[in-house]
Amino acid sequence: MSKPYEERRAYAMACKLWPGVEWMCASTPMTLSEYIDSIGDERLVVDMLVGAQQRLMVYPRQGLMTSQGVPPPEVAESFERLRRDIQVA
Repeated sequence: MSKPYEERRAYAMACKLWPGVEWMCASTPMTLSEYIDSIGDERLVVDMLVGAQQRLMVYPRQGLMTSQGVPPPEVAESFERLRRDIQVA
């Protein structure tokens, strides 16, 4: 079981460490609004999502996990905007 936004990283790291194993990663199904409500801090959730996206992009280059592909341009643009906003705050 994983946090919803960490499923891809957990899956990619497991595939890198044990490539001969068939992996499945799961989390409690919920909407983004439900997840934010469960955490109680919208800004914290955004910060965690930006960090999770950054790890998906950086860790494969460091050999820590398999590549999960490049997100669509609008996702990458949103990531960059949010990353800049987080650094300013």
